[in-house]
Amino acid sequence: MKSCVLAYSGGLDTSVILGWLQDQGYEVHAVYVDLGQPCEDREAIMQKARDCGAKSSRLIDVREELCRDFAFPVLAWQAKYEQIYLLGTSIARPLISKVCLEVAREVGATAFAHGATGKGNDQCRFQLAAEALDPKVKIIAPWRIEEFRELFPGRTELIDYCDAKKIPVKASAAKPYSSDENVLHISYEAGQLEELDVNGVELVDFGMGVSPQDAPDQPEEVTIGFEAGVPTTLNGKQVNALEMVESLNTIAGRNGVGRIDMVENRFVGMKSRGVYESPGMTVLYDALMYVEQLTMDRDLMHLRDRMAPEVAEMVYYGFWYTQKMDALFAFIRDAQKHTTGEVTLQLYKGNIMVASRTSPNSLYDAEIATMEGGGSYNQDDAEGFLNIQGLPSRVQGTVTPRKY
Repeated sequence: MKSCVLAYSGGLDTSVILGWLQDQGYEVHAVYVDLGQPCEDREAIMQKARDCGAKSSRLIDVREELCRDFAFPVLAWQAKYEQIYLLGTSIARPLISKVCLEVAREVGATAFAHGATGKGNDQCRFQLAAEALDPKVKIIAPWRIEEFRELFPGRTELIDYCDAKKIPVKASAAKPYSSDENVLHISYEAGQLEELDVNGVELVDFGMGVSPQDAPDQPEEVTIGFEAGVPTTLNGKQVNALEMVESLNTIAGRNGVGRIDMVENRFVGMKSRGVYESPGMTVLYDALMYVEQLTMDRDLMHLRDRMAPEVAEMVYYGFWYTQKMDALFAFIRDAQKHTTGEVTLQLYKGNIMVASRTSPNSLYDAEIATMEGGGSYNQDDAEGFLNIQGLPSRVQGTVTPRKY
């Protein structure tokens, strides 16, 4: 009997794939990686896997690891894909691959199956991560297999299959958009969201917070403390990574923070439309930025900012377990070593405003920066500074005058 591990979410695709793999002669070990999916019934998902014939089904809780070892290093880079996406799905995929390969090693399975489509990014993230960890692993991606696509050419046929087999799934013909959940965010795509004239934030039933219009009419303050670029305290209380993200999801969610609607460039080359909500991480990105403004050297910050899109791209594409990424994470740990401090933010109807900030490592010196008379900065020094800075322009303007 052939044996494989299936990254099992209990959603539409993996519910169908579990049965299809058994038809292909595989005994299937279903692995639900608990990433803090906020809207899922874990016991029902595990029971469904058992009812559908899985050889084994197990839930593996990696919520703290996801926040601590995957999300927070990306946060330290201030990495956003195409300036807006906080990479909530992308960050989780290499961790799912790692967990599934650990189970495969334990049960003696030689194959790793997933439900990502042949058009999307997740197939890249799963496979690139898995092959980096185990170069000999066999990847089973049913959506890239013609026989599977002939049986299930689209979501309608998948839904019909589940209806016929009485397999409970969230998707329906009436609302056929797809969602992916974890503690960092929820993403929504497909179905009516593929039509760009549809208002995505009005269509989607969001699971992590209220709309800005329905948020309270008074701002709510939240105070976050950082040590070496890592968020460690919330409203004066020491918390672990998971508690930080979950608590901020609640606080920011009830204030309508963290929703976006974007058209993005997938790794495989096409543009796609996604709606995302990421309340807690949105607050953390802003909070860290305000502490960095006090503590991070200008040239170091600008270098980080130039490199951050590269990091975001690598995470988005799936190149997590690479030497280049190892080196980039080593760089940011050193770059953030002085980023310690505390910031108080006001959250109001989807907006984030800074109320105060402080750091023992602050490079801000009011005696130097003051616009009042006196202070320790000698404005006479700027004369020579600008003479030197302007020298190349003066020479160029003499040799090749510009019309004006």
